[in-house]
Order: sequence, then C-alpha cells, then structure tokens
Amino acid sequence: MQLGHRAPKTTPSLTQAQRIAWISELLTGDSETLPYRVAGVLILLYAQPLKSIVRLQTSSIIDGNPMAITFGKHPVDVPKPFAQLVRDVLAHRTNLRTSGHGNPWLFPGTHAGDHLHPDTIMHRLRLIGMSNLGARNSALDDLVLECPPSVVADALGYSHQVAFLHAERSGETWARYAGRRLR
Repeated sequence: MQLGHRAPKTTPSLTQAQRIAWISELLTGDSETLPYRVAGVLILLYAQPLKSIVRLQTSSIIDGNPMAITFGKHPVDVPKPFAQLVRDVLAHRTNLRTSGHGNPWLFPGTHAGDHLHPDTIMHRLRLIGMSNLGARNSALDDLVLECPPSVVADALGYSHQVAFLHAERSGETWARYAGRRLR
C-alpha cells in the first residue's frame, strides 16, 4: 500500500500588518526575554525554521557594517535595529555556566555543548501568541515577492522547490525574470 502526499487544506499565515506588529513588539517590547525575541525576529524576517535557529552558531554571524548572518549559501544583511539585538545576545548568551564559554551555539542549551531545543523556543513564542508556522509562511511569501525564489532558497537554506511553491502561492512566478536560466 502506498500513501500519497497530503496537501494541507489551509496554510497558516499572518497578514503583513500582523507580521510588522510582531517585528515591532519583538524589537522594542518586553513581552519576552532577549534570546526568544531574537529567535522570533529570525522567523519573521528570514523565515527560519526553529531547527535552523537553534543550530545557528556564533560563527554564522559576521559583525561588520552591515552585520550579516549566514543561513544558506551566502550571508544576508541584518537591518540595524535588529543587528543591535543580535549583538546583545552575542554579548550575553544564557546557559554558559552550564555549557561553557566555548559553546559555539547562539542559543546554548542547558546541557554542556548542546543548543536549546526547538520546542523550548516554540513554547515561549506560543505563550505570547505568536504562530511560528504562520510567521514563517508569511515571511517566505513576502521574500519571494522581493527576490527570485532561487536566490531566496540559496540565501536562507531552503530547497528551490519550497521557494517556488511560496512564489506560486503568492502570485509571483518570476517567469519574466531575465536572470532565470532555462535548462
């Protein structure tokens, strides 16, 4: 017996106004502690899954002008208001007494050498009312409207198939994009 692919009937997402309100709250508000605010903004700006967020290493962050973070094949710029929060997290990472100062993770876990568990971040963001999947879908939908899906996929560590599905769902197939290569 073979089971077919299950396509969801709905895809959770946020409106652009909701997404901007969440970004504003996490950048300037006090609804959550700094590491969880940074994780939330990584979802809202870069459509990063929690598994990727917790595996971010401090070496993935290039603290220049502008700051950049590498999620995929190339580093992506970090806007100034968010860059300062990332610098603050780098300077004041939690759990270093348990895990040691040589811990490479941006979000160190409570066990030596481990990173935070994705569910820990998910539960904290849910407590303040933020939908992880909705935020990620909205961010990816917006990003593929701004850049070709293949560029977004390479920069953020997504498959090209996922990026093109989001572009199609957003109504922008980039069929007229001059830089698109035909095989």
